[in-house]
Amino acid sequence: MSTATINVANEKQERILDAFRRWGHLQANIDPIGYFKPVAHPDLEFPEDESEFARKIYCGTIGVEFMHIADPERRRWIAEKFEGEPGPVDHRRVLDALVRADMFEQTLQSRYIGTKRYSLEGNTSLIPLLHEILNAAAEHGAEQAVMAMSHRGRLNVIVNVVNRPAAEIFAGFEDVDPRSVLGGGDVKYHIGSTGDYHAANGQTVHIHLASNPSHLEAVNPVAAGRVKAKQQRIGEGGIPKVVPLIMHGDTAFAGQGIVAETLNLEHLPGFDIGGTVHVIANNLIGFTANPREAYSSRYSSDIAKRLEMPIIHVNAEDPDAVVRVGRIAMEYRDRFQSDVLVDLIGYRRHGHSEVDDPTITQPIVYRKIKDMPLISESYAAKIGADTKPMAEAVQAEWDVAQKEGKAMQKKPSMRDLPSYWDPFKGGPWNASLEVPTGLSTEELLKITEGITSYPSDFNIHPKVAKLLEQRREMGEGKKPLDYGMAEALAFGSLVKNGVPVRLTGQDSKRGTFNQRHAVLIDIEDEHEYVPLANLAPNQAWIEIYSSELSEAAVMGFEYGFARDFPEALVMWEAQFGDFANGAQIIIDQFLVAGEDKWDLLSGVVLLLPHGHEGQGPEHSSARIERYLQLCARDNMQVCQPSNAAQYFHLLRRQALRKWRKPLVCFTPKSMLRHPEAVSPLSDLTKPHFETVVPDHEVQNAERLLLCTGKIGHELRMERRRRRDTSTAILSLDQIYPFPENELEAALAQHPNARDFVWVQEEPANMGALSFVEPRLHRIIGPGVRTIKRAASATPATGSHKAHELEQKTLLNMAFTSIKN
Repeated sequence: MSTATINVANEKQERILDAFRRWGHLQANIDPIGYFKPVAHPDLEFPEDESEFARKIYCGTIGVEFMHIADPERRRWIAEKFEGEPGPVDHRRVLDALVRADMFEQTLQSRYIGTKRYSLEGNTSLIPLLHEILNAAAEHGAEQAVMAMSHRGRLNVIVNVVNRPAAEIFAGFEDVDPRSVLGGGDVKYHIGSTGDYHAANGQTVHIHLASNPSHLEAVNPVAAGRVKAKQQRIGEGGIPKVVPLIMHGDTAFAGQGIVAETLNLEHLPGFDIGGTVHVIANNLIGFTANPREAYSSRYSSDIAKRLEMPIIHVNAEDPDAVVRVGRIAMEYRDRFQSDVLVDLIGYRRHGHSEVDDPTITQPIVYRKIKDMPLISESYAAKIGADTKPMAEAVQAEWDVAQKEGKAMQKKPSMRDLPSYWDPFKGGPWNASLEVPTGLSTEELLKITEGITSYPSDFNIHPKVAKLLEQRREMGEGKKPLDYGMAEALAFGSLVKNGVPVRLTGQDSKRGTFNQRHAVLIDIEDEHEYVPLANLAPNQAWIEIYSSELSEAAVMGFEYGFARDFPEALVMWEAQFGDFANGAQIIIDQFLVAGEDKWDLLSGVVLLLPHGHEGQGPEHSSARIERYLQLCARDNMQVCQPSNAAQYFHLLRRQALRKWRKPLVCFTPKSMLRHPEAVSPLSDLTKPHFETVVPDHEVQNAERLLLCTGKIGHELRMERRRRRDTSTAILSLDQIYPFPENELEAALAQHPNARDFVWVQEEPANMGALSFVEPRLHRIIGPGVRTIKRAASATPATGSHKAHELEQKTLLNMAFTSIKN
């Protein structure tokens, strides 16, 4: 055969391969129950004898989508992996994993009939898949893996991958002592766990399976944030040592927006974790919904094609293919430090929670599923193995574990906290946990010099240069401090003292209201300079990033980061306070309830701009009432610092004391630079944050106006206008935990007061009113009056003139006595 003939043949072979690389997955045998019908494609219409070699590679039980990736090196690498000979498979190890997984589910099914367990049956190959991923991770230097998944198969993974004792799971089914979780705790298939995976090469990978609520994909950014923190602790070389492994459901992956938000964090500055290994445990059903009811595309994974990651579909009934895919996925992540997705396609043997009857909504497919053997049985037949001795040994193990579980006197904790949590506490507030937050004027001046300086060859924007000049005057005590300078001093003081600081949010580097400018931009080449990162040789790190246009994913990421960096001040800032509504699941399920449900602490801070300023229904209210409604058992802090110094002390208090609770901080907008809200430098030398700010202008008042936030400054301006010397104004800067003792002490300074008024700018059904009113009645008595806007369906009017009229009326009513 001539060289020309060989070249033509090679070119044709390459053309055929290229077609199957692109479209072979459409005709692959990736579905054990026959949902995916082969799709005819014109590019695949080659004679069978010419395309057999390509069909064997790309139309077997593995279907690969990777030609959407722009990088030719990545495409070449993936093609070589799948077009090369598969590596050897340890059939005995795979069979052992399948038998243990199947026998575990069978034991639960027979011992706890009618109890929810969310069985893995039908997708049991997930267990050997995870084993192979972790084995490959260990070979590439992994020391830790952070795993996240919803309830389906979670108990199986805890026992057979995380390696928690099975007795702990059985104890959860027994629910041995309800008093041990009275008023708290969570169901067994939401709770996290830690353990050690012993890889085939003898290495140990420490695993943390994150706690997760029934909001299936909400854990994704939390797990990513935890990985980022763990990698950052290690420093250089941290990315290969900490592997993120997130498991999804098929309908949840396709349908829940937080998936797209989290995927988009992939390579963004401040959020890059070197790629995640994603696994869709694909049952081809969501509760009772069929795929055609749950997603518009052929595959539930199609949303991932917006990013340059390979998507590998694999038939869960072919365990050898499954473990091959697991190894390739982990090797891809390690080589390219990028996301990879495995779509493990199986089925769900039982109803959604074992008590459901799936034959009502999917009668045809469940007639087929009823006759399908356990995967351990079919695989044993394929490799010619006898599973009886193995099954008997495993069953005996589970029998002993069940007896041990019954004997447990209380629900076991299935996780151990890292040692960096040792100094920190949760539980109820204790005054002994308070710490001093004031600084000397000398210390403040040193920090000022650093945060107002920049390199001589840095081309600074004239407006920013002027701002830094003004801030230098503030730090020298020549003019009062605004919120931006107070914040910068708080950050600077912390990092100089060895406390790391992290802040993210939309436009947070500059600040939504042009108030921060923590990151300076050179106007000639746009390179960045961060004065706060250049204060001292051995200072702690500081990170300030402008995030993607997301609330849920970024807030979840920061909550997760704070979970594994408790000594850092970790903050998420909303562009406007009401934007946090987009992260309500993260707030409700993690920030608010994480300690009660899972005994897990986090000191994450939410900075939420709040204030009624005539800007319309949006951007006025950060919904104070919602957070206060969620407060109980000292689960978090809700504060609204009334001036710059208070903000300074609040941030330092959050970082320095060892009581780790989320802080919801309502920050100002118009008051950021308002003369009423600025503070003299001397106020930063005071010892503590004041939960109740007393009135230093009026003594022994006849009328006391109590409030929180911006309205307090407007009341003071109105008092001056009226030349009123009989009215004192107390600001409640901490609303929860409610500062009862401090409020009583402030009230005692005005023994002649007879008129007590709560004033707020929010409507009657919003703001702090419903929370504080019963507490004020308990302390003061039933005679407390309330001034507020009329109850409303929206936070504020859309008319600026109407707003001004309403605000004027509020102020007038506050100073009007009710005559008997």
